[in-house]
Amino acid sequence: MSKVTVVGAGNVGATCANVLAFNEVADEVVMLDVKENVSEGKAMDMMQTAQLLDFDTTITGCTNDYAKTANSDVVIITSGIPRKPGMTREELIGVNAGIVKNVAQSALAYSPDAIIVVISNPMDTMTYLALNALGLPKNRIIGMGGALDSSRFKYYLSQALGCNANEVEGMVIGGHGDTTMIPLTRFATYKGIPVSQLLSEEKLEEVVKATMVGGATLTGLLGTSAWYAPGAAGALVAESIIHNQKKMIPCSVALEGEYGESDICIGVPVVLGKNGIEEIIRLELNGEEKALFAKSAAAVRATNVVLKEINVL
Repeated sequence: MSKVTVVGAGNVGATCANVLAFNEVADEVVMLDVKENVSEGKAMDMMQTAQLLDFDTTITGCTNDYAKTANSDVVIITSGIPRKPGMTREELIGVNAGIVKNVAQSALAYSPDAIIVVISNPMDTMTYLALNALGLPKNRIIGMGGALDSSRFKYYLSQALGCNANEVEGMVIGGHGDTTMIPLTRFATYKGIPVSQLLSEEKLEEVVKATMVGGATLTGLLGTSAWYAPGAAGALVAESIIHNQKKMIPCSVALEGEYGESDICIGVPVVLGKNGIEEIIRLELNGEEKALFAKSAAAVRATNVVLKEINVL
């Protein structure tokens, strides 16, 4: 019996749980939220689609009752607050760090062998917090960001090519932020053909820029953060782990010398299987890509420093 817990029943968490159930990733999906009755209501609503959509996964909701999450194989953390008007970056990090740390520790008390997937923002820093606060081996702490950013990259590439997005391959590494992510156009392909042979440098640059502000673009359109793709990206990561699919997915993970970086969680391609991170893939980056990665890592580190300044670590 496989089980996934999604902490946070907001837009992202509920979408993630729904995708997990619809794709029958696990036998049981539990949604937990601090707001009374929200996860219970959403779980009931989803379960009333089971006969309509023909899935057998059981979805349950609970209010802050971590006992209901016991023996989860994967715990996906989506909880936290968005930045509010007048709130400093330090204040946002402080609030979300406290939430993520408490959630992760509470979940592990009932699922000591679980693999932790972090979606909460700032994602690379929250992943780094979980790694250092929980004392788990690094293969069990995964930040989702690269999976989402890569999906957006492939979407923009498919739009530029006028092709089916499922026939495009591309990945984004680096930090999960508008100025820190690195869409790797040099490695992107359409049915095995390098996209650089099919699109002009100007068009590729447009794709890169659109990818980097993909989240902000949606926030501008929706008036709030996106949720369909982030939720589905979290479900993709969990599926590769639960089903031991060994998919290569860019994720925020702890580096120990890979890509010239240490003591940081940042996006690189990894193989995900039953043990979480099975392998970190080392890409042969060129000089420009290495410089961009180093710059991205420096920006992520600057955010991580706040954790120590506010005494969370």
